[in-house]
Amino acid sequence: MKKYKSFITIFQTYLVAIIIFFLFRLTLFITEIGRVSEVETPFSNILQAFLMGIRFDIVISGYIMLLPAFILSVSDIFNFKTKLLYKISFFWTFILFSLAFIICAADIPYFNQFFSRFTVGAFQWIENPVFVLSMIFQEPKYFMVIIPTIIAIFLFYKILHKIFIRKQQSQPLLSLKIVIALLMLSAIIIGSRGRIAKKSPIRIGTAFFSDNAFLNQLGLNPVFTFMQSVIDSKDERNKSINMMDEELALKNIQGYLGIENFALNNPIARKITPETVGENKPNIVLIIMESMSAAKMTRYGNKHNLTPFLDSLANNSHYFENIYTSGKHTFNGVFSTFFSFPALYRQHPMKQIRKYNGIGTTLRDLGYSTTYFTTHDSQFDNVEGFLRANDFEQIISQKDYPTDKIKTTLGVTDDYLFEFSIPIIDNLYKTEKPFFVSFMTASDHGPYYIPDYFEPKNKETKKKIVEYADWSLEKFISLASKKEWFQNTIFVFIADHGSPISAPYEISLDYHHSPLIFYSPNLLGEPKTFDCIGGQIDLFPTLMGFLKQPYINNTLGIDLRHEKRAYTIINDDEQIGILDNEYFLILRDNKSQKLVKYRDSDPKNYLTEEPERAKEMEKYIKSNMQTFQYILSKNYQFVEPE
Repeated sequence: MKKYKSFITIFQTYLVAIIIFFLFRLTLFITEIGRVSEVETPFSNILQAFLMGIRFDIVISGYIMLLPAFILSVSDIFNFKTKLLYKISFFWTFILFSLAFIICAADIPYFNQFFSRFTVGAFQWIENPVFVLSMIFQEPKYFMVIIPTIIAIFLFYKILHKIFIRKQQSQPLLSLKIVIALLMLSAIIIGSRGRIAKKSPIRIGTAFFSDNAFLNQLGLNPVFTFMQSVIDSKDERNKSINMMDEELALKNIQGYLGIENFALNNPIARKITPETVGENKPNIVLIIMESMSAAKMTRYGNKHNLTPFLDSLANNSHYFENIYTSGKHTFNGVFSTFFSFPALYRQHPMKQIRKYNGIGTTLRDLGYSTTYFTTHDSQFDNVEGFLRANDFEQIISQKDYPTDKIKTTLGVTDDYLFEFSIPIIDNLYKTEKPFFVSFMTASDHGPYYIPDYFEPKNKETKKKIVEYADWSLEKFISLASKKEWFQNTIFVFIADHGSPISAPYEISLDYHHSPLIFYSPNLLGEPKTFDCIGGQIDLFPTLMGFLKQPYINNTLGIDLRHEKRAYTIINDDEQIGILDNEYFLILRDNKSQKLVKYRDSDPKNYLTEEPERAKEMEKYIKSNMQTFQYILSKNYQFVEPE
């Protein structure tokens, strides 16, 4: 290996770069070391944060070194004598790593100020550069970063120069050169991906592993967070919407929600105080069901008997007939269910980690433990990092299951997920704290896998898998009913999104129409059916109404039992829709297209006959979406003020 100049050059460069990245991370750790003692933190967590940092450092180094590695490998294989290729590789490497080190240096004061790793948001000062630069250079502490960075870059230049001018003593065999080159390039590509798992490469959320918010961020490389933010900002799907005047939208929403007291630090916040505060804090189990459209249930006309258990449960619970999911993706479903905000076209609400006053934070403040189960890789859609940042204490995912139980890319089967969860819930119960346990199922999503021990009645795969998903739910309730904690637990069922079983309009309502079930035979009393219109975003406030606990509602959701929603909003990526109990308005490109009577699948467009109705519906949908965008742009913290 010593004979192979390219390999030695690349390896030594990697080593030097990783050491320098480590020193920047260590500096950040020292400047924020007080945060480590804010919560009880074992040394193993600190070590894990630094090890996680090496993973991200390797990713960035891989992106920088891939081109030089390829050039030098070709040079060695074909025995080119020119020094030009080495000079190109040297300056490419030096310049890009120097820029990376500058970002790492800037990240330290940036993090100290904002408690956030470096992103494109740091350049919001670009319109006033003189003011900001003056502020920086007038602050002596910044020179404690600037001067060491200049020294580090100078030393890196010297060391890198020595590495690249190393002379090759002898020539290895051509075949050996090719093999080593392929192995080296493959290793760099794998390292650049950050993870071996097929489902998802390394993401920002990968670094979130503990309850210590500082350690979760310490493992990140600021070059990674900066580049990711640049990519996200350039993505057309993530651009801010501009549907109407922000102040007008906010005023409309405050009217819709009946907000008269503006004393709180969030313009849509309202204090919710029940008439009688519940003395008992029941446990909560929330199941987000993959693709469980209401159209799959017998009660909505399905003739294939796909969901006998869910239909039975709906008849013996507090059931909401007219609930619609916010979007068509699982990440929309998870986000809107937990945080009660709508989807904004193609924007991915969990790509950038923010703190919301959602279901996790609210329940944890009330003394609940918070746990999330998923069947597969928790890094997909950045779910784990996002939920951990929002007070979910425990994330159970594919990494926790036995290898032989992983059946597809989607991980374990639904019934095994539930079976696996029972002893974990038992342990949560033993802590004598109320628990909030949530599930995201996956079996009703391709690639489909039906265990041999389940015997469906239908022959079509898509029908069989629905039967299996329903049977898995029944199995879970059966297992839970034997437990001591069952009697004091509220079970909640909702879909992440539906399935386009029927699609008479540009937006399939079957893709959004979802069952919403609150089940607890010991706590909720007689079964009751609600026919009010509502959305996924209303689950959290409605659940809080069942709990009879005071809290701050900083969301666009309402308690459907005690408040009335005129309309509910659904998002279909490029187009959006809004429904009342009779009409369905579809908007695309910010313009009205169609107003239909969806109850009867009436294809007629009633826009010309009901212009005022359409105008009011359009005003409602634009006000809600613009208000959410406004709150995001102002970076409001969705938490109760002190």
